[in-house]
Amino acid sequence: MPQRVMIIATNGFEQSELEKPRASLEQAGFETVVVSPEDGEIKGWDNKDWGAPVKVDLNVSEVSATDYDALLLPGGQMNPDILRMDDRVVQLVKDFDDARKPIAAICHGPWLLAEAGIVKGRTVTSWPSIRTDLRNAGATVVDTEVSSDGNLITSRNPDDIPAFSQALIAALNEAKVSEAA
Repeated sequence: MPQRVMIIATNGFEQSELEKPRASLEQAGFETVVVSPEDGEIKGWDNKDWGAPVKVDLNVSEVSATDYDALLLPGGQMNPDILRMDDRVVQLVKDFDDARKPIAAICHGPWLLAEAGIVKGRTVTSWPSIRTDLRNAGATVVDTEVSSDGNLITSRNPDDIPAFSQALIAALNEAKVSEAA
């Protein structure tokens, strides 16, 4: 059975930050599941306008971190700002962290990490406009393509997607090897 990656998103997710890592994960043999507080479809944001819809596989109320191997949090300004107001989503982020499963957040996605209270004493990166929020939540913020600190993987923007995706795939492969040992 392939490892499963939960992707949490809602309307306003950055199109490329969901679709490109998802494609890389699936090409590497991982199963991806789009989870949202919304049912049916959610619409991405692509540059300066609404993007293509993405099918929602499961509602947030139907999932548990125990059934997944990693969590992917795409950015976009609207998406994480809406999601961080949903207690179920914030609890899922905490649950993944408590289980020390990989959590990959890009662009504005790390807002959810701050909301979940899991960045204190950890090194992360993000879109420039939320770096103060991350520092105020106790994180050490760096300006690098990808930052890995324990189970947290963060990146700054769509240009970082290749390195971001590779870091998540590497973390999943490492977890698989650890399980087998």
